[in-house]
This record gives sequence, structure tokens and C-alpha cells, in this order.
Amino acid sequence: MTTELLFRDDAYLRSATARVVAVGERGIELDRTVFYPQGGGQMGDTGVLLRANGETIAIADTRKGDALDSVVHVPAPGAALPDVGETVALEIDWARRYALMRLHTALHVLSCVVVAPVTGGNIAPDKARLDFDIDMSLLDAATIERGTNELIVRGIDTQTVWITDAELDTRPALVKTMSVQPPRGAGRVRLLRIPGIDLQPCGGTHVKNVGEIGAIRVLRIRSEGRRNRRVEIALSAPAAG
Repeated sequence: MTTELLFRDDAYLRSATARVVAVGERGIELDRTVFYPQGGGQMGDTGVLLRANGETIAIADTRKGDALDSVVHVPAPGAALPDVGETVALEIDWARRYALMRLHTALHVLSCVVVAPVTGGNIAPDKARLDFDIDMSLLDAATIERGTNELIVRGIDTQTVWITDAELDTRPALVKTMSVQPPRGAGRVRLLRIPGIDLQPCGGTHVKNVGEIGAIRVLRIRSEGRRNRRVEIALSAPAAG
């Protein structure tokens, strides 16, 4: 069964109500959700489900289900479980999610400063990284940090764009990531556009304007194998978000 992905249309939604459609070993499935499931390098959301009887169910992680666009909410160990058919209120850990949104968008900008094939990536609330297939001598932390921050301060609005699977096939250069391919099967693919900066397939959550990212810091650059050069970044300061 599929889940209505409310975050796909509005990444700033912090809460919603939903109906429980399944409870199993993997977790809780709802008919709709604001919780982003782990994917594309971005960690899954945490938060709580609030029952009508006043009980709180802590959600320790969110993962993709077996069906296309299905989402499994993973309860914390020992948490009570809701009943199928029950209506619950959903609340994500907004501070954590917003940090993920800022860092995820920052990686899009970073990928336009380091121009090389992307071999991997990861976004956690406190730091994020991209791995590149590039010679180590071409990577300089100060240059990358300065170039990324110069693009961020432009304050450009981000845009969501949809194209068909067939159109993506005719534009393979849009896919920068070698390790993760855009999800197919629904007939269309979601892209993030930062006008004048970036355009690439991405199903993650992003800020509305790159200025919300704030300044980033390059924490370190290191070699991760024969082909991977890892650039790790963090936000310079928390946001009021």
C-alpha cells in the first residue's frame, strides 16, 4: 500500500493527522505522513505519534516500505503500538529535520563547486558529506568553503520540477550521483532546481531559499579508497527555523 507523502509538497509541514493502516514487525504504516523515510543519503525523520487517549508513541526512525511510496514509522523500543484504523496526530522533530533540509540543500550547492562525478553522500543532522571521483590535489578546503558560501548568499529560491522517465533518459547528464539512481516506476521523476546553480533529480527535503542554509564549514577532506575523495561539511550556526 502507498502512503500520501505530505512532505513532498511541503517540506515545512511539522504535523498532521493520519489513519493507521498497518502495524507489523517493521513498524507502523499510515495513510499519510509528514515523516521523511531514509533515502538518497538523507536520514529518516524522528518524532512522535499522539494517540487520542493521550499516549505518545516515540518514532525512532522512518524507512521506506515494500511498495512504491510506502513509509514505515519505526517506534522506539518498548513503545506502545496503535491499533489499525486508529487516527493519530503526527509531529516530527522539527529542529532535526530543518538541519537535514539545510544540509541537504547545501550539498546540492557544493556539488556545483566541486565539479566531478559524485560517488556517494550522506546527510545527518550535525554534518553532511559528498564523495567525489576526483584527484585529491584538486580539492582545497578553503576554496570549496568560499565558493559554496558565495553561492548560498545569493539567496536564490529553490524549485521542484517534475519530468518523465523518458525525458530523463534523454538527459543523462542531470544525474550526478554514480551510486544512487533516481527512483523510477511512477512515470515521472522529481528534480530540485536552484536557478543558475543546480538542477538534478532528488526526492529529499530542501529549504525554500538557499539563504536559509547559512554559512557552511568544510570540516575535512580525506581519501576514501582509490576513487573516493570525501568532502565533509557542517553548518556554521543553527537557524531559528
